[in-house]
Amino acid sequence: KSAMAVHVVTGAFGFSGRAITARLLDRGHTVRTLTNSPDRPHPFGDRVQVYPMIFTDPDALARALNGADLLYNTYWVRFNHRRFGHASAVENTIRLFEAARRSGVQRVVHTSITNPSIDSPLEYFRGKAELEQALAATGLSHSILRPAVLFGQGGILVNNIAWALRRLPVFGVFGDGNYRLQPIHVDDFADLAVEHAERSDDVVIDAIGPETFTFRSLVETIGRAIGRPRRIISVSPRIGFMVASLIGRMTNDVFLTREEIDGLMQNLLWTTSRPTGEVRLTDWATDNAQRLGSRYASELGRRRDRTCSYDAN
Repeated sequence: KSAMAVHVVTGAFGFSGRAITARLLDRGHTVRTLTNSPDRPHPFGDRVQVYPMIFTDPDALARALNGADLLYNTYWVRFNHRRFGHASAVENTIRLFEAARRSGVQRVVHTSITNPSIDSPLEYFRGKAELEQALAATGLSHSILRPAVLFGQGGILVNNIAWALRRLPVFGVFGDGNYRLQPIHVDDFADLAVEHAERSDDVVIDAIGPETFTFRSLVETIGRAIGRPRRIISVSPRIGFMVASLIGRMTNDVFLTREEIDGLMQNLLWTTSRPTGEVRLTDWATDNAQRLGSRYASELGRRRDRTCSYDAN
């Protein structure tokens, strides 16, 4: 694709979208974003064209995509809430794909999840599988990237594990804690996304980092990095979810859902694929030890206040 190509990124002022946008601008591309948070602080000045993400108006979506060559879709929701949910996220994303098709977008780079399944009892993983099928059905050229867990400045999971380790005398893992996950740094993920925009074939690839952790060893690694090694105890998923719910009430957020616990314990954040990222979480956590977990990263807080920066944690 030429440097004159127009690239559209959903959520360019958020987490993964911001990392992708930074790379595109560095390469001299024209970047447009579809966003619900036009006033969120970001480092791009006026170099990004901003359009509202109005899923209820297909014509407005199509207009926002007119003249665009590539679409990077990072839009999704982590959990069901009274204001949003997986089912509506699936419907919204299908509308986005259709708008891209109508507008003549040449290629879509779509963010999915490791091990999606149309038969999954977990709505998150089932919804991601539905969207992979829907994207393929459009006939658009595409790459589907399947990250396990993203980490980096502005991330939630790793930060909030560190936050809990700084404040709790012990840390509970669900069951034996030996289920695995393969975190990838957000910059590695962004590099992969931009690389896949240059392809012309249809691709599905696992986006995983160079280290494989058990959940127990991940907690131990973060604890050592921030100087807060804690005794790790095994708890039942039911007790673990009760504690997570209590933390959620204390922070006015959703700390962890039962579905996320189930996905972890079913090894759905682990694959046998070759790593696509290079940044080791072990090194990154050590390099960022002073800041990591010093503040709680609130998913709902970011949705309530769309003028706060993702760098707040």
